[in-house]
Amino acid sequence: MSQLASFVVVANRLPVDRVVTPDGGVDWRTSPGGLVTALEPVMRRHGGAWVGWHGAPDETVEPFDHDGYSVVPVPLTTLEHNEYYEGFSNATLWPLYHDTVAFPEFHREWWDAYVTVNRRFAEAAAEVAAEGATVWVQDYQLQLVPRMLRELRPDLKIGFFLHIPWPPIEIFRQLPWRDEILEGLLGADLVGFQEPGGSSNFLRLVRRRTGLKVERDRVYVTDTHTSIARAYPISIDTQGFAELARSPEVIAESEQLLEELGHPKVVFLGVDRLDYTKGLRQRIRAMGELFAEGKLDPSEAVFLQIATPSRERVDEYKKLRDDIDLLVGRINSEVGGIGRSAIVYRHTHYPRATMAALYRIADVMVVTPLRDGMNLVAKEYIACHPGGAGALVLSEFAGAALELKQAYHVNPYDLNGLKSTLMRAATDPVKDRQRRMRALRKQVQTHTIDRWANGFLGDLENLS
Repeated sequence: MSQLASFVVVANRLPVDRVVTPDGGVDWRTSPGGLVTALEPVMRRHGGAWVGWHGAPDETVEPFDHDGYSVVPVPLTTLEHNEYYEGFSNATLWPLYHDTVAFPEFHREWWDAYVTVNRRFAEAAAEVAAEGATVWVQDYQLQLVPRMLRELRPDLKIGFFLHIPWPPIEIFRQLPWRDEILEGLLGADLVGFQEPGGSSNFLRLVRRRTGLKVERDRVYVTDTHTSIARAYPISIDTQGFAELARSPEVIAESEQLLEELGHPKVVFLGVDRLDYTKGLRQRIRAMGELFAEGKLDPSEAVFLQIATPSRERVDEYKKLRDDIDLLVGRINSEVGGIGRSAIVYRHTHYPRATMAALYRIADVMVVTPLRDGMNLVAKEYIACHPGGAGALVLSEFAGAALELKQAYHVNPYDLNGLKSTLMRAATDPVKDRQRRMRALRKQVQTHTIDRWANGFLGDLENLS
């Protein structure tokens, strides 16, 4: 990379995956992950540089250009990946920030690795940013970067966005390094959260822990630096998803999927990473009971659950995978018909076109996390579903519930309530479902990824 960038995104992972070409060479393709899906359209329009890890430990890769912007790989050792990423990020912060759905672990060596890797990311960003550039740091893996970057490059405009929930004070206080995390985030000029509750929790914590002056959403960190905390609910490239879903290839694939499922009258669909925050155990139990009680007939209805592999080496995730495999097998052995399973479970990755085809055929989309910062699957379904009579069953603990008010909201911990809501979504009069979908589609068409990015970056640019 020969030119400094006026716009820099810093994220744990790069937006590309390495692939081997038919001739034995190496190429890079856009990753399928949720963060990339949200940010990559923004990056294409802004240009600049994306700083992140390329996915292979103990290897150094030189910067290169991809799809109109520069890619700047940051190296990690195997030990750093284990302690910074699988350890502190995903076994400490992830469960803590998701209301301790699982117990967080606190290890000093994990914290030391987190500090070391955050400093390396900050140094990489400082090296590629032009004078006065805007640097946008992403998510919980890099919460120390804003302060480190400010110390290295006080000329920069620094934004930070947290894609997962920010926990209540009583939960965050469990973290032994709570003050260091706060100080790291307060290095940013603008700290963004998915929900107003997240920014409020953050500001209350700053008042209580730091003694800094706080006026509304502004924190006076030093005589020359203030930090603002606000909510910016993230969204999707609505038009891009809608156009994809209308393409002849996706329509043909959706028809093939219905053929493979045996043309059921009702298709329930779940699409999630295999993660204990997503409420998969509760959802599958509820669907299994509906089949067992005869409220759903496996000859007429099917529940299709896609669980994308996630953090396969972490013990909590291995246990979850085993639990789901056993639960699905038991339910199908008890209620499935000959030649047709009540629950079709797939633990694999699918390309975006296949996901759009799945959204097209889903009569009821089931999005029931125990806690979620936003959940873009809910919005992707609304953008892709072709008819007016689809239905979205949505957990009230997903950030998306604050925006998607016409979804069928549900408490995923209440199995009886979940079952009745699933049945209502499947059997409500068509005109009622059409009314709900019209309102949902209007919301998603209005609040797009461009509106999210332009709102955050516009506010960051205009701060004084």
